Amino acid sequence: MIVRRAVLAVVVVASLFPLYWAVVVASHDNAAMSARVPPLLPGGELGRNVDAVFEAVDFGAALGNSAIVASTVAVATVLLSTLAGFAFAHLRFRGRRVLFGLVLGSVLVPGQLGVVPLFELVAGLGWYGRLAAVIVPGLVSAFGVFWMRQACLEAVPCELVDAAAIDGCSLPRTWWHVVLPAVRSQALVLGAVTFLAAWNDFLWPLVALDPVESPTVQVALSHLAGGYFTDYPLVLTGAVLGTLPVVVVFALMAGKSLTGLLRGRVNP
Repeated sequence: MIVRRAVLAVVVVASLFPLYWAVVVASHDNAAMSARVPPLLPGGELGRNVDAVFEAVDFGAALGNSAIVASTVAVATVLLSTLAGFAFAHLRFRGRRVLFGLVLGSVLVPGQLGVVPLFELVAGLGWYGRLAAVIVPGLVSAFGVFWMRQACLEAVPCELVDAAAIDGCSLPRTWWHVVLPAVRSQALVLGAVTFLAAWNDFLWPLVALDPVESPTVQVALSHLAGGYFTDYPLVLTGAVLGTLPVVVVFALMAGKSLTGLLRGRVNP
């Protein structure tokens, strides 16, 4: 038990140290970070660096855009993936296995291969520079469909779906009142992972959005790191500001999913 706790403590410290070091760098200036012995404790320049970040780029708009994109994509992915997962798990229709195989096969295709045709489609629809260009392509994912299909197979017995049908419950009502409550913990995990992926996405927002008029957090950070001289306190201040919302959302969703799993074990 002591060895296990010691290993866990080392893992926790190693995981939190990069975030702590980012806070330390963000709270000093370049002179302090260029010293022979860099500081190991936070300083008093954090407020000044935060003001400098918002002056250098429109970081407020970047935070708002990333919040809209990540939240919309996460909610849509959870709902649509749960709907598709329920259909693949419990509904019998022609071509179900072939269609599910195509969904899984799409995971093998690198996302970079679709950048050019997707950009042509977005430009043809007149969405370039609009958040719809980033939101719509990410409304559902093959991983989300597979994840929720497995969740529906494990958490929703066929007898429960048949009982709902016998009671006169339609498929949409069965999905809403039976399936969603049963897979709530798995849906929260999927939502947290999808939110994190959408928030950290850099390549597609850089291509589909105007980096000046409608940037996301990652695009704004790339502008802070650009130029002939990299101001590391400025860059890491932006990184800390961009990380805090993700940490809060991940902690909330992880706490709710863990509570749901514990309740499920106590009251199966």
